[in-house]
Amino acid sequence: MAVGVFDLFSVGIGPSSSHTVGPMRAGAVFAGELKDAGVLGSVASLRVDLYGSLAATGKGHGTFTAVLLGLEGYHPELILPEEVEERLAAIAETGVLNLAGASGEGAELPYAVEDMVLHPLTVLPRHTNGMKFAVSDAEGKVLREATFFSVGGGFIVREGEEDAALEDLEESKKELPLPFRTAAELLGRCASKGLGFSDIMFINERASRSEEEIRAGLLHIWAVMEACVETSLKREGVLPGGLRVRRRAPDWLERLLKEDKDRNDPKYWQEWVNLIALAVNEENATGGRVVTAPTNGAAGIIPAVLYYALNYAPGMDQATQADRDDVVVKFLLAAGAVGVLYKEQASISGAEVGCQGEVGSASSMAAAGLAEVMGGTPGQVENAAEIAMEHNLGLTCDPIGGLVQIPCIERNAIAAAKAINAAKMALWGDGTHRVSLDEVIVTMRETGKDMSTKYKETAMGGLAVNVVEC
Repeated sequence: MAVGVFDLFSVGIGPSSSHTVGPMRAGAVFAGELKDAGVLGSVASLRVDLYGSLAATGKGHGTFTAVLLGLEGYHPELILPEEVEERLAAIAETGVLNLAGASGEGAELPYAVEDMVLHPLTVLPRHTNGMKFAVSDAEGKVLREATFFSVGGGFIVREGEEDAALEDLEESKKELPLPFRTAAELLGRCASKGLGFSDIMFINERASRSEEEIRAGLLHIWAVMEACVETSLKREGVLPGGLRVRRRAPDWLERLLKEDKDRNDPKYWQEWVNLIALAVNEENATGGRVVTAPTNGAAGIIPAVLYYALNYAPGMDQATQADRDDVVVKFLLAAGAVGVLYKEQASISGAEVGCQGEVGSASSMAAAGLAEVMGGTPGQVENAAEIAMEHNLGLTCDPIGGLVQIPCIERNAIAAAKAINAAKMALWGDGTHRVSLDEVIVTMRETGKDMSTKYKETAMGGLAVNVVEC
């Protein structure tokens, strides 16, 4: 299917969309196929092979446990954090995996994280985030096997179906009223119809959903983002994983409420934006419920910038709830339109192009959303997205210990501020500028290709090797 706003913004669990959400989704797909094929009763053994970045940083990213949950039949958009803890504790205690058992009777097998076969130095041809599943009967005959790739943002691709998936994508685009692949095409649509980025995206979304469903779905996405912040602000102590990174969001909130009692002093806007970004990514690092936007590693940027739009954009102090809902919908649609450009022309996978593909894309999307709701023309919105990405080019993915904590949490706050500044800079111009968004997206893609593998979510370079973990 053509990439839509609900593909780019989906509910899942932390800490990583490519290393947690994608592998869980792949495992769930495989488990579902076993159940549908009626072979569960014959399954006697399971083999899981993880390759490249999934094997190299999977422990810190929660990949191994996510695969187990997926194979039990749990889906990232539906499973609750308490269910995650319950099932992982049961598997650890008993050493038994209930294959495809989440939705009914499954096949109980002796299997645990330690049984997975890791290939950190082997990269499969399609993508560095590769995984293979295979089940056999009591005689050792392979009953079913499949290879999947987690390509960023929770998206998965099955080996052997890449061409068919691409054909389906192209066919589904033909069903869209106003399809676009590049920013130039998107700007052309806007010019010919006299519409903005969010309008074009909304019209395309209506090809598969009603207006009410789109609006309700986007408001639900925002509600989950808000709930993520609220949950995080109630947590104290240190983040899991061994780095002993202290949670800062609760303390920051306490200080802000003392200094900005009414929460409306404009001089504190950046502190509030920082707080929202930190809170979301601390919750993500905990393995909590977040919205991929467009990835988990960059999940705090869009909610932080949207918070800014709802609280500091001109006229919002007089806005009704209906007005605020309109801003949410418009912001996410415009951001989604720019997200489509990155998915179509480049990548949002840190393991493929570095963190420029995650934090950079999110910052660019957020800048576009903010410029749109602040009254920007299509040219200004495109300029805002371009500025934000241009100044995230070359950003490496080198988290310490494979954990989505350092530098990821602070990086979201920094990128949110960049997005706000990019939107403001674009709005002070007339939309004309020297470097186009398409040119900077292609540059990001080429930079990612040229970037050393050790800087692409492999824990082999950068902060991951130059900072002592404990």
